[in-house]
Amino acid sequence: MAHWMNLGQNLKVNAKKYADKIAFKERHRSFTYAQTNERVNRLAHSLLSLGLRKGDKVAVLLENSIEIVELYLATAKTGLIIVPINFRLIGRDVEYIVNDSDARALFVHAQFAATVDAIKETLVNIPQKHYFVVGEPAAGYNEYETFLKGGCAEEPQCEVLPEDIWILIYTSGTTGKPKGVLRSHESHVAYYLINALEYGFTKDDVCMNVMPLCHINSVYFTFTFTYLGATAYIHPAISFKAEEVLEIIERERITFISLIPTHYSLILAVGDEGRKRDVSSIRKLLCSSAPVRQKMKMEIMEFFPGVQLYEAYGSTEGGMVTILKPEDQLKKLGSIGVESLGTDSIKLLDANGCEVPTGEVGEIFSCGPMLFTGYYKLPEKTARAFRGKYFSAGDMGRKDEDGYFYIVDRKDNMIISGGEHVYPSEVEEVIGSHHCVYDCACIGAPDEKWGEKVVVVVIPKDGTFPDEISEDIIKQHCKTNLAAYKRPKEVIFIKQEEMPRTGTGKILHRELRLRYKC
Repeated sequence: MAHWMNLGQNLKVNAKKYADKIAFKERHRSFTYAQTNERVNRLAHSLLSLGLRKGDKVAVLLENSIEIVELYLATAKTGLIIVPINFRLIGRDVEYIVNDSDARALFVHAQFAATVDAIKETLVNIPQKHYFVVGEPAAGYNEYETFLKGGCAEEPQCEVLPEDIWILIYTSGTTGKPKGVLRSHESHVAYYLINALEYGFTKDDVCMNVMPLCHINSVYFTFTFTYLGATAYIHPAISFKAEEVLEIIERERITFISLIPTHYSLILAVGDEGRKRDVSSIRKLLCSSAPVRQKMKMEIMEFFPGVQLYEAYGSTEGGMVTILKPEDQLKKLGSIGVESLGTDSIKLLDANGCEVPTGEVGEIFSCGPMLFTGYYKLPEKTARAFRGKYFSAGDMGRKDEDGYFYIVDRKDNMIISGGEHVYPSEVEEVIGSHHCVYDCACIGAPDEKWGEKVVVVVIPKDGTFPDEISEDIIKQHCKTNLAAYKRPKEVIFIKQEEMPRTGTGKILHRELRLRYKC
């Protein structure tokens, strides 16, 4: 991979090839490739003027914006390491990431300054002059735009190697304390090139970035288009309004979006006005980060006529592992597809490290050029995540006779009831198919007789009447669709805003178990 340019080096080339083409756009502003490169160069020199050097960490607590894009690109040009922080986190979580990462500078949007102010005294590695604010001025912070414009417009002369670390990104903590994932420049370049081949992206595409740029999915896809010389529309991720997203698709002639099932649910629920929007520019859609129920998949393809729908499985650590292509969506319902290009191979291993037979469930291990370098300051956890050169994110799966893979569940979410394994995703698939269920989560609770019992937390659809959905109705729905030991013994109803989720919409089963003493 040594001969491939990293993203910062690539920007310099694209600034010449596509000087007047729009690289990044928001609702009220846009920058061409030439303008972006000049701004990034100025930002890079300003960062270096702080005394920061190759390998130093720069933390960013920013909403989706052109500024966060510029910081990714400036760190790529200088050999600095960017530490993106989920803007939905509370103060103590931000404090943990900033200190654990050893960050030496921090950039925040003005609306998050109060969160940082409350923990400033505990941030041990950041000098007072290394705090920066985007947006409204804030006391104790340097203003971003002024800082950027103070730098030189020339290319920074920094040696950045393919194997150098570019991003230190923290896991969402679905199974415990967040871990810092070290990702190199070459692992991202591999992703951009594989993406272009697998999805057929070109410089003529216009992607819309909706997912938070503190999440690896957005980093992968947004910058794939930058690498190709295409245009990326940056949408604020702090709130998702389906009608607004559809309006932008129509106005900007968006050709590709990557969304999670929660986003698609909101789009599918829009009223008549939303359904009148011209979405014919959309050529490809990706659904990722969480399983897609079969019913939703059919509705997405109906809403976006003629669209090529893709699903992908991967992780912050492993990159893209499998891909399910449009031609297989109806043939292989429920599948996450086959190995993506570049994935060496996938192994399904039992607890003893032996490969399981076709059709049986094992832990998913993969290997390829998109793999991370390791967990920051956690060599033992890094070692435990690997079997030789193969990595596992802790997901359980099976393979069919045609070589297609299926996610069964996370290893940590598995329920053992009466000696039988119950995978929550299977229960959730059945209950989620009920016409009155908006979403649901299955967890295990201690049980004297069975060891664990199945408990389901259900969000009813808006406008559902009590006589349409109840514990008895849900249990009856499961009778013809699930084996007896998989059926819920208890059903809990909650509101949509009460369901704990990560920043990318994944349900936090661990928090539900704590909440309901399971």
